[in-house]
Amino acid sequence: MNTLRQAYFCVLDNYYSGPVMDPKELLKSAFAAYTQNLMRRGADRADLRLPALTGNRETDWSAFAKVLGVGDPAALRAAITGMVAGLHDNHARWVRPTPSQEGGPTGTGIVGASAQQGGSQLDPAARPPMFITRVLPGSPAAKADIRAGDIIVKANGVPAFIGDTVNQSILDAFASGTVRLTLKRPTTGRTRIIELKEGHITRQPPAVTSKKLADGVTYVQLPGFYEGSADQVIAKLRDKPKVVVLDLRGNGGGSPREVTRLLGAFAHGKVTSYFCPLKGDCVPNRTDDSVSLLGSRLIVLTDRGCASACEDFSAAVKETVWAPSSGPAPPGPSPAPARHTSSTTAASCSCPGSGISGPPAKSSTRSACRSTATPP
Repeated sequence: MNTLRQAYFCVLDNYYSGPVMDPKELLKSAFAAYTQNLMRRGADRADLRLPALTGNRETDWSAFAKVLGVGDPAALRAAITGMVAGLHDNHARWVRPTPSQEGGPTGTGIVGASAQQGGSQLDPAARPPMFITRVLPGSPAAKADIRAGDIIVKANGVPAFIGDTVNQSILDAFASGTVRLTLKRPTTGRTRIIELKEGHITRQPPAVTSKKLADGVTYVQLPGFYEGSADQVIAKLRDKPKVVVLDLRGNGGGSPREVTRLLGAFAHGKVTSYFCPLKGDCVPNRTDDSVSLLGSRLIVLTDRGCASACEDFSAAVKETVWAPSSGPAPPGPSPAPARHTSSTTAASCSCPGSGISGPPAKSSTRSACRSTATPP
């Protein structure tokens, strides 16, 4: 209960629009997730009712806490997840760190799926089937002959889709150490059931890859705007090709500084976006003009997996008409730097402290949020 309380006040005190937020909505989201968790486990309480809420954050919390009492630990964890998810903001998150594993990290090794959006939610726009898109080499999944392209039909008996709607609860199946997967391989049509246990995994650092195409075109894939990524891309383009095809599909974002540095290789003297507090003046973000211009035409490939700093980059390119952009609209606007708050229970809360608006002459939007967790 103490962690849930701290998460509640963390959002109200640190989230971009926290000062003007209706605290009733946070508690409604938490209560819905709490009771849903109890029902799934067959532990529902008939006497559990959401108390009357007034909009006063202190009074409402006291009434809410009185109804829950000591609370159910599993349902309380679900309540925190539900409360943060209720922001509909894929950069706000809470993290409950697990102790370091002796011998290194563990997991199934399945780190990518076609419905992946980030955090505790799958992309609601995803349509069936759900493909596995990445499996770590040497992981339990790889040893079980699970491959990118395999279709997840069910996890612990839970279908990946209900009709044409992605089933968000499938993520719960991956929360334990063992998951029973029903998989179909499109190339053979074979369906099989695998009980997959977590084991040792070796996470590979992200890397920029490139290849030369015909007619002076260089293709570059950038998986994330991690530290040093802009210089890695620029190094791949040292021969100054006529056209650069920059593939940002599935790029989960990263540092805004890497965005302005990479944009500086294609244009100088541009305002790319603004960081805007709830009250006060916006601070402009500008291209890094210390970077030498390549003089190349830039084509950017995006998809709904392009988020956060990736959206910042692609929006700057598109809105200033520097280059064409190809792909469906990303899931939301990009974030400003986050504020991080730790609780006395070792959990931490992270949410943007300001909004971001697009290039000049474009309408501003509030910040979106994205978790660092990778489903399933």
